[in-house]
Amino acid sequence: MTCDMLSVDGDADAAVEARIRIGWNKFRQLVPLLTNKDVSLIMRGSSMLHGSETWPVRKENEVALQQAEMRMVSWMCGVKLKDRSPSKELRERLGIDDIALVLQQNRLRWYGHVLQKVDDDWVKKCIEYEVKGPRPGGRPKRTWREFVEKDCQARTLNKENAMDRSKWKKLIKDVR
Repeated sequence: MTCDMLSVDGDADAAVEARIRIGWNKFRQLVPLLTNKDVSLIMRGSSMLHGSETWPVRKENEVALQQAEMRMVSWMCGVKLKDRSPSKELRERLGIDDIALVLQQNRLRWYGHVLQKVDDDWVKKCIEYEVKGPRPGGRPKRTWREFVEKDCQARTLNKENAMDRSKWKKLIKDVR
């Protein structure tokens, strides 16, 4: 069993670490296929992002995911660190998007699903739920909802857009 969930204090550190570990395990299993010169370099998806729709991913989590992904991408392309090939160029060769963009799209896709649910659905109620009781000192950690609101602002999306599934899908996929 993996530790693929949020921690008690609401961060995704353990989930990100577990997904990176799983991603490397899957990558190592597939190295002969992924590095084979006779196989097309086009690849989709990442086992590291499974379940990321609900993670409140901090910058250091995102950096860790990007570093792991780029090490795998470099390995698949047969590029060494000393070759100093730009990450963007390597991702284009494989036909994959930046992991930060994919994380954002995953969050927004899930947010769209939740907004389309009926108002008394328990998943929809969880988005608005506020935990009662005393808070620890210091600045509170950013919540998943705050991340999604920031994503929506960056792409000028609103809740009404999500009610049209095909429009929402197009809006979250188009921006690169």
